[in-house]
Amino acid sequence: MPRSSATFAVWSSAWLAGSAAPDDVLDALAPWADAHDVLAADDATAAATGLPAPGAPVTSLTFLLAALRRAPRGPARLVLTAPGDVRGLPGPGPFASTVIAAEEGVLFGEAGLGVVPSAAADGVVRWTVYAVPTPVAPAEYVPLAEAENELRRQVRESTSLLTELGVARHRPGVREEIAAALRARPATHWPAGMPPRALRVLQQADEVEAILAAALVDEPGGAVTASAATARREALRPLETAVRVARRAAVAEAVRTYAPA
Repeated sequence: MPRSSATFAVWSSAWLAGSAAPDDVLDALAPWADAHDVLAADDATAAATGLPAPGAPVTSLTFLLAALRRAPRGPARLVLTAPGDVRGLPGPGPFASTVIAAEEGVLFGEAGLGVVPSAAADGVVRWTVYAVPTPVAPAEYVPLAEAENELRRQVRESTSLLTELGVARHRPGVREEIAAALRARPATHWPAGMPPRALRVLQQADEVEAILAAALVDEPGGAVTASAATARREALRPLETAVRVARRAAVAEAVRTYAPA
C-alpha cells in the first residue's frame, strides 16, 4: 500500500522551508515510479497555477513545486482515507472524491490546492492538482506520542487475534512473506532534520502494514469462508486505523519541524 503522498508532503515542506533543493524532492520521489508527471484537474486550476489543463501535454514535478512556491504558504497535510474514515478532508468536492478513491493525497490548505497521486501508466505516477475552497478547517491534532502508543497497543491486542485466526499455523511461511513485502517497498529517505520519533513511527507503520497485508491473505485452497474472512477484516480494522493515524501524526510532526519559527 504505497504512500508516495507522505514522501511528497514532507519533502515539499522541507523544500519550501529552504531545507532541501528541488532535486532532493525529485530524488526522494524517484523510488515510487520511473517517471512522475503533473496535470491540473480542470481549466480553472490550470489558469490559477500555470499547470497544464486536462488534454494538454503533462509537465513535471519541478513545475508543481514552482506553483506551490508562488501560492500562499502554509503547512502540508497528509490525507489518508478509508471507508468510514475521511478525517483531514476539506469537505465535498473533486479533491475529496478523488482522495477517497485513491485513499491518499496532500492538502495545501493555505494555498487552496490539493494533490493526488495515481498510476497513469506502468511505472508512471501522475500528480493531479485540484483547487480547494478556502479557508480549510484545521487538521485534527493527534500528538505523535499518543499515536505511537495507540499503534503499539493495537499491535498487542491483535497478536492474540492473529493467533486465533490461525494465520501463522495455516501459512508457515508468513514471516518470510512479511519480510519480502517490506523489502519490496520503495526505499524511502527523508530530509535532514527529520524528527527521530517521526522516523521511528513511519517505520513501525510500514512494518505493521506488512503484517496486516499478510493477515488478510486467504489461506491456500480458499479454506476461509466468506463470513470468516469478513470477521477477520472487521477485527483488524482498528489496527488499520491506528496505522493511518500514526502516519498522519508522524508526517504532521515532520511538517511542523520545517515550518518557519
